[in-house]
Amino acid sequence: MKKLVYDLLPPGVCNLLNPAAIYANNEISLGDVEIYGFDYDYTLAQYSNLLHSMIFNTARDILIEQYKYPEGLGKYDYIPGFAIRGLHYDVKKSLLMKIDAFHYVQLGTAYRGLRPVPDEEVIELYGGTQHIPLYQMSDFYGKGPSLKQFMDIFSLPEMTLLSSVIDYFLAHGIEFDQIHLYKDISDAIKDVHVKGMMYQWIEKDMEKYILHGDETYAVLNRLVNHNKKLFLITNSPFSFVDKGMKHMVGKNWRDLFDMVIVQADKPNFFTDRRKPFRKLDDKGSLQWDKISQLEKGKIYKEGNLFDFLRLTGWRGSKVLYFGDHLYSDLADLMLRHGWRTGAIVPELETEIRIINTEQYMHSLTWQQALTGLLERMQMHQDAESKQVLLEWMQERQEIRSLTKNLFNPQFGSIFRTFHNPTYFSRRLVRFSDIYMASISCLLNYDVNFTFYPRRTPLQHEAPLWMDQLCTGCMKTPFLEEMVHIR
Repeated sequence: MKKLVYDLLPPGVCNLLNPAAIYANNEISLGDVEIYGFDYDYTLAQYSNLLHSMIFNTARDILIEQYKYPEGLGKYDYIPGFAIRGLHYDVKKSLLMKIDAFHYVQLGTAYRGLRPVPDEEVIELYGGTQHIPLYQMSDFYGKGPSLKQFMDIFSLPEMTLLSSVIDYFLAHGIEFDQIHLYKDISDAIKDVHVKGMMYQWIEKDMEKYILHGDETYAVLNRLVNHNKKLFLITNSPFSFVDKGMKHMVGKNWRDLFDMVIVQADKPNFFTDRRKPFRKLDDKGSLQWDKISQLEKGKIYKEGNLFDFLRLTGWRGSKVLYFGDHLYSDLADLMLRHGWRTGAIVPELETEIRIINTEQYMHSLTWQQALTGLLERMQMHQDAESKQVLLEWMQERQEIRSLTKNLFNPQFGSIFRTFHNPTYFSRRLVRFSDIYMASISCLLNYDVNFTFYPRRTPLQHEAPLWMDQLCTGCMKTPFLEEMVHIR
């Protein structure tokens, strides 16, 4: 059967997926879109991974110098590729883990500090199950009573710092309050952003930190040349955005945009009606006058979406907004306001390159076939057959671990557990019409292009899977014994 599986995979079957493609969760025609909106960080501006090391090191030093954490933490450096986006952290159990769309912890992906927690211990910690009940799960914005979900790309250094500090405390037998530790690290990371340190690093060396500036320029100009209206809503301050956009797009970048809103305080911008818009002058100083209209070329601070809709009249599916944070950028816009949404998922490019490898393709196909064999051969109940089944189950587990490790040795793919979608994937499908690695992917499509999602078969309407092809569509086990039940 293994030979059949390999023979059924034609030469050149790899490299079928394009890392620069746009993938659709929902049918959407760009021809119907008149207005394009953008977040700034990790949407218009993509940053190099060097930034994560800077955030980690600075927050680590804040913990030592201001929060009086042990100086031995200074020996820890950022570990690129340790964590992935979409993980959950159980504050009271100090567990960082990957959870699937059905609220089950993927075994083998639970870490306390920098060390994996045995599967048996994870199951015991949750009362004999891998399942996390709904009331313990994070809320609509990823923040629950004890479980926090890390959905921001900027959260990668935070997860690594959290794991490093716990690792140090456990290694030195230091008792700690789990809630205080989580809050201290969260506050230290927040300081890096709020006090403007990150902005200063990027502004000093934009060539080093900002990627794909030319492509951002090309996307925006192309849309304007096709008479599309553009707007920007970001939580970043104006001076930072202004310098970044001048670097990527040019000194007249504001001429491309109909609206620019900075320090918007998303996601509150989408839900809280109380904050009015304030105008900034060309130097970024606040003006006092009441805002009765949003003017092209002007810069606005704060505000709220309800006033934005009232003043612009931009509603419904003629608006397409792009952002990298599924909760802060996209969720409210899709569910409450009916805008079309595009998720920017930079990790997509790397994951597709892995999916396109021969090793992944063969491993996954054989795993599917082996799973089908396991399911169908359970009809044999003799001792020898049971032993064979155990061996097959072991082989299947080894293949699953292999495919997981191709993406990330600790946590695997951000999109899948062994077979189910991750909690991150579930939110991605729920909150975005389309998703892509960067906005530059738009350059590969006509401005009137229609995206059609593939009809993914439900389990009961599935076509022939690989295991069915290889076993000759063998009959359902115990079918004869079941006849009398009907």
